[in-house]
Amino acid sequence: MKGSYCLIITMKKSSKIRIGSIYDSYEFQEGTYIYIGSAMNSLIPRLNRHLSDEKKIHWHVDYLLANKNVAIEEIIFNIGEKRIECDLAKSIAKNGDEIPKFGCSDCNCNSHLIYFKKSKDGIKYTKKAYDNLSIDYHDLTYFNKLKTNKLKIN
Repeated sequence: MKGSYCLIITMKKSSKIRIGSIYDSYEFQEGTYIYIGSAMNSLIPRLNRHLSDEKKIHWHVDYLLANKNVAIEEIIFNIGEKRIECDLAKSIAKNGDEIPKFGCSDCNCNSHLIYFKKSKDGIKYTKKAYDNLSIDYHDLTYFNKLKTNKLKIN
């Protein structure tokens, strides 16, 4: 199963975090961050990996998710063959603040991590980005049903 996804990440308390080779110490403010990614071979395992506390640090987002003040609040994702992560990132960034260079080392985007002070704004603009692309999306509740094979995807 292939698709793109947005992790809705809550930063409970401002924290300085090292992010791989791009930041020795970046000050992440309390609030909500939207991380935009894709899994063009294995969507369910990728999302499970992001939700897991047991993983090797590999991607920029892994450094962020390893912080004790961080939690994934929601996941909004689509199932599909087309790579839309850059389109999503650009659309969501129009309403939030980009964290420069984050998660976009394999494309020409400014960032794949967008900051919002309020969670409701991050979720609203993420859903709006999908709507603007005319792409159906799902949430964490749907994902959990997929994992337990309660839903069949055609």
